Amino acid sequence: MEVLFNSELPDHDTTSFETLIEKAFALAAGLEDLAEPWEVSVSFVDDSTIKDLNEQYRGMAAPTDVLSFPQDIDEEFDLIDDMPQILGDIVISLERAMEQAEDYGHPLEREVVFLAVHGFFHLLGYDHETPEEQLVMREAEERVLKELGLGRD
Repeated sequence: MEVLFNSELPDHDTTSFETLIEKAFALAAGLEDLAEPWEVSVSFVDDSTIKDLNEQYRGMAAPTDVLSFPQDIDEEFDLIDDMPQILGDIVISLERAMEQAEDYGHPLEREVVFLAVHGFFHLLGYDHETPEEQLVMREAEERVLKELGLGRD
């Protein structure tokens, strides 16, 4: 497992989230029996950047909290021995995470880890377009967060 972190926010230290996110991804991968090695990247950005990405890739001219860009799993790629499977990229708006943590009345670390886990499950093929899909995805997310001591009380 390799998680690559990038922050485009020089005024915010995101290193405090990184260990929790790595633990969360390991738990989520375990739920799915995801074979090692694999790799995912997580970028922390501002609302302006995520708004531009949301418009470019989803046609929505508004900021959002998290975007996931899965590696194209429809292609038949031969994996090279000992090279990680690249799952994709997760982009988190730290500005949006701060607002949502305040709105929901929980710590910022819980919101950031939730958004990362949400994005990770999207990379694994989960979705929430139907109530049934949403329930399955939310249960998986909450299971991971609870294991980390970040569940809802």
